[in-house]
Amino acid sequence: MHIPEGLLPPLHAAAWTAAAAPFIVHGVRSLTREVRANPDAKLLLGAAGAFCFVLSALKIPSATGTSSHPVGVGLGAVLFRPPVMAVLGTITLLFQALLLAHGGLSTLGANAFSLAVVGPWVAYGAFRLVRSVTTRLSEGLSLSLSVFAAAFSASLGTYTVTSLQLALAHPDPEGGIVGAFVKYATIFSLTQIPIAVIEGLITVAVIRILTSVSRGDLVRLGVLRASAAPPSPSGTRTEAAPATAAEDREKGSSE
Repeated sequence: MHIPEGLLPPLHAAAWTAAAAPFIVHGVRSLTREVRANPDAKLLLGAAGAFCFVLSALKIPSATGTSSHPVGVGLGAVLFRPPVMAVLGTITLLFQALLLAHGGLSTLGANAFSLAVVGPWVAYGAFRLVRSVTTRLSEGLSLSLSVFAAAFSASLGTYTVTSLQLALAHPDPEGGIVGAFVKYATIFSLTQIPIAVIEGLITVAVIRILTSVSRGDLVRLGVLRASAAPPSPSGTRTEAAPATAAEDREKGSSE
């Protein structure tokens, strides 16, 4: 997912930057709205960004000129929805390009589109899907399965798009774009599937920790169901109102 400097033709790099730009602009609006509405969310936002930075900084050689990494966007997508993660993921990629030589500045748009745009949306879609089909399971098991699916799917989704980006830029002499895509996707999948499994397990562990230390925040964000919150001293369920607020912010993120 860290396509290095110079590996994409200028026209391709510009096109992917243009494709990613609207999502990032929308993400800035969503992030600003989130911080204004919930100033206390800054700590979790920072944790989601740091999680993405650390995991995606791990580097495993994969294909010529590229490498495989965990992507780290599943956690932020589950907590704050994909638009916010578009910003955090792009910031992560920018700092990695400048400080770690992972990726490049000319390819920042392409890398952002795969990791910060497609990855979070795939993660959130997988999270909501698994959450909806595991309603009869216990809250803890349902949440763990959903978070694992989010992180796993984001990892594979990101590298599927990266394979397409490389295939479009460097078609196979015999198989063309399709042949190049199959080649890149096959090479990446051999290393990415076990990486995605490990990333999923790590993300589940982090969510379990957050469930213990920040249960109220997870209910407010709509990650935990309101019925899973402990009863208040008065005997009524807590966080019922924040659950409605979470629905409102989800509607706002899709504007």
